[in-house]
Amino acid sequence: MNQTLLQAAALIVPLIVAIVFHEVAHGWVARALGDPTAQEQRRLSLNPIRHVDPVGTLLLPGMLALAKLPVFGWAKPVPVNKWRLRHPRRDMMLVAAAGPGTNLVLAAVGAVLLGLLVLMGSDDPGIVWGFMALNAVNFIFVNVFLAFFNLLPLPPFDGSHIVEGLLPRSAARRYAGLRPYGLMLMVVLLLVVPHFFPEWGVVRNLVLPPVLWIGEHYFALASAIAGVPIAMPV
Repeated sequence: MNQTLLQAAALIVPLIVAIVFHEVAHGWVARALGDPTAQEQRRLSLNPIRHVDPVGTLLLPGMLALAKLPVFGWAKPVPVNKWRLRHPRRDMMLVAAAGPGTNLVLAAVGAVLLGLLVLMGSDDPGIVWGFMALNAVNFIFVNVFLAFFNLLPLPPFDGSHIVEGLLPRSAARRYAGLRPYGLMLMVVLLLVVPHFFPEWGVVRNLVLPPVLWIGEHYFALASAIAGVPIAMPV
């Protein structure tokens, strides 16, 4: 039981940190580009409670976990008013990219910390040192997965805002029309399709390959700092 609790804690803490910084990054970049909406609504906070969505953060992931289905969810989106941005189309792409970009930076921080933990605790790691190293490993994977998962070109993910900004205006308007159906599309593509056609799974085919590829580079960084090879768990 204690081992299970430690493993759960070593996953929950990195997940909370990754999600909070992801959401706040959107608001920080939006404010820098002229939209203070997130600041006005007190969402530029690192307090996790301000970013919890009762359904997307708690209820849905819990139900999926109990049903042994792929777990996904979302935090309460940081409010962004694209029409308060100086250049709405371009700036909305930058705001959207800020979340995944921040997660990739955090993953690099996690790799550095992992390398230092292995370097300093290589003689006698102990349970505390091992727990900290497990947190660092999970921190790398959670941030990398969150980055690429959110880059899916599917409303309401960040990738959809980037695609919308790249499309010609007429096509962008039609693409934006999918947003009201985002949740339904998400359920169909992420749960229904993989259940009946596992080989067509979006996460398996589109998200995991880049996650594993860049994960190898983060673990190479950790290994270089530690001075010993650190195998990437898969």
